Amino acid sequence: MAAGSVYRALGSVASRALLRGSRAPISLKGLVKRGSTATYANVLSNLPETEVTTLDNGLQIASEKSNHPTCTVGVWIKLGSRHETEKNSGVGNFIEHLAFKGTSKYPYAQFEKEVESIGAHLDSYYSREKTAFYMKILPKDLPKAIEILADITQNCSLEESQIEKERNVILQEMKESDSCLPAVLFDYLHASAYQGTPLAQTTEGTTANIKKLTRADIAEYMGAHFKAPRMILVAAGDVSHKELVDLAQQHFGNVPFNYKADTIPVLSRSRYSGSQVRVFLAYYYCDPCPRQPLL
Repeated sequence: MAAGSVYRALGSVASRALLRGSRAPISLKGLVKRGSTATYANVLSNLPETEVTTLDNGLQIASEKSNHPTCTVGVWIKLGSRHETEKNSGVGNFIEHLAFKGTSKYPYAQFEKEVESIGAHLDSYYSREKTAFYMKILPKDLPKAIEILADITQNCSLEESQIEKERNVILQEMKESDSCLPAVLFDYLHASAYQGTPLAQTTEGTTANIKKLTRADIAEYMGAHFKAPRMILVAAGDVSHKELVDLAQQHFGNVPFNYKADTIPVLSRSRYSGSQVRVFLAYYYCDPCPRQPLL
């Protein structure tokens, strides 16, 4: 049987700020500025409880019920670019691009229709620490949303045609990101601060890797890391925790939890290196040609 527990969400934004002694969230500051009698204690006491359940395979389920007419549900995986190697750097970026391109159950065109049939907003992101796939839906469509999310994380088709198509898309995005100065600076920040460690790698990967990664490389990475103990199914809004657990057991209960070494891999602490990188920007300006009249 699944082991469940209920606890007050000390991990919420408001309570974390309170515990750290940091500045209050904007919404709470607004209450004080308007002279409201609401206090931190009042606000915290009105926060919804976070219910957490862990399935036998190690997958966690967490939910917060509220009176909102909609809900958001998603799968977060403790897996990011810091789990990649120099050889497969960029593979996670590939997975994020391919996630919505069809599954073994729903080919690409059918997959889009399934999402559109419930009017869902489906999105994803990939960072240095985690991977996420989530949907904004109406509460009545929770069963379908869980089915789709489970299919994405367990049965992504990884069709060769889609891989080649997304390969070109990723390469183009990498060219465009080179002109995004904040992104460039943050990449340099990590490369400088965590030299010689996986945290120094970009989330996009290297151009050389993106050009040569194969379907086998992507499938191997997913098979090695898409494990139940790394996953958490989260929902917030007008959602029943019991229903969420039942659906998780149905669709995620068979997600494998075993690793080759029979233990969850633990990353070594990333070494911080005090250093600096200087980026010089060059702007070229040409005066109008004196022989050509100004318009």
